[in-house]
Amino acid sequence: MEKASTRPGTQESGQTKKRAPLVRGTVSPPLPVPGNIPRPPYVGTEYVPEIAKEIQMHDKEGIVHMRAACELAARVLDYAGTLVKPSVTTDEIDKAVHKMIIDAGAYPSPLGYGGFPKSVCTSVNECMCHGIPDSRELQDGDIINIDVTVYLNGYHGDTSKTFLCGEVDEASKRLVKVTEECLLRGISTCKHGTSFKKIGRRISEHAERNGFGVVECFVGHGVGRVFHSEPIIYHQRNNRPGQMIEGQTFTIEPIISMGSIECDMWDDGWTAVTTDGSLAAQFEHTILITRTGAEILTKC
Repeated sequence: MEKASTRPGTQESGQTKKRAPLVRGTVSPPLPVPGNIPRPPYVGTEYVPEIAKEIQMHDKEGIVHMRAACELAARVLDYAGTLVKPSVTTDEIDKAVHKMIIDAGAYPSPLGYGGFPKSVCTSVNECMCHGIPDSRELQDGDIINIDVTVYLNGYHGDTSKTFLCGEVDEASKRLVKVTEECLLRGISTCKHGTSFKKIGRRISEHAERNGFGVVECFVGHGVGRVFHSEPIIYHQRNNRPGQMIEGQTFTIEPIISMGSIECDMWDDGWTAVTTDGSLAAQFEHTILITRTGAEILTKC
């Protein structure tokens, strides 16, 4: 199936409020992490690690560690959401998230990953993902995805959510609501023996039914002892092979757009924005495959 450049259908819930294009602010230096906190192996290198081939399978002890890392990530994300208010900068959110993670004895996984300079990703309005926290103040009516990953006792827990800042128009609220529904519908297909391609089909059906498009250039992934591994989780319709196995963990993290599903990359190498400036939202959970379904490890 060829990529579509714009969403199918039209929006029926009113127009989005006019916003100035997203501009970068000043990025402050990376925050320090106490020396006694274990680092993931990529810290201290500038390269982006390749996707690991081994799927993340866990025995009972591993599942205990995964639950602990994911529970911490979920608590941190929930706290970060309370900070989303007009005039707050994304740098302030980064500082608060960083402190909560290191106070728990964990490492903020994004910090130093391929040279990423911050401890959390903050993606505002037309930013699809991987936004770098900076001095820009949040504006009334913004939407912001906050993506938290922690490394605790040798395991990563990964989750994100799109929050509303102040008074947000109904069309933007609807995008955010439908995006979360897409994630939950994708998760609902998961259990031992299910084909991975069912995730993308379920997400695409719901997004398109509501007049939105599914971004194809970013994917979910295995997560556990390594930050990113096989399997690659495609959120759009696809015919990729592979089936879920009891005991494995991976993320599902659809990005849903009001308009273009194509992205432009800023020259920082991280910030991905919609080509037409339309809003995009994202939600993410880490899940554990069971015999009969999926356990959401990052659910608060």
